[in-house]
Amino acid sequence: MLFIGIWKGACDMDTEEKRREEMDTMREILTLYCKAHHHTPAAGKDLCADCDALLGYALHRIGKCPRMAVKTFCAVCPVHCYAKEPRAKIKEVMRYAGPRMILHHPFMTLRHMFIQWRSRARR
Repeated sequence: MLFIGIWKGACDMDTEEKRREEMDTMREILTLYCKAHHHTPAAGKDLCADCDALLGYALHRIGKCPRMAVKTFCAVCPVHCYAKEPRAKIKEVMRYAGPRMILHHPFMTLRHMFIQWRSRARR
């Protein structure tokens, strides 16, 4: 039953749903990273100032992505729209938080893995 839910959700998303899902995932990944590496959240926020700025940058890029309808994830997109420094920082965040997401957000992680698997199978 769980697999069916992951399959349906991953296959039936329109562009804006994909965009929202990617934004939610980015928020969760950065929150996980920030809590482990920085212990100084800004007033009223879950993130420190640096991670909050990185999240703002990432959400802006995701919001403006012209390939959202056809791409799976930024890592496999042929267009690299992140500047060099934020891109390196996002890679660092992903290396840390990506494997830990299965413990904190298992459904989100399984969905992500399924979408990756499906996109590789289509190639």
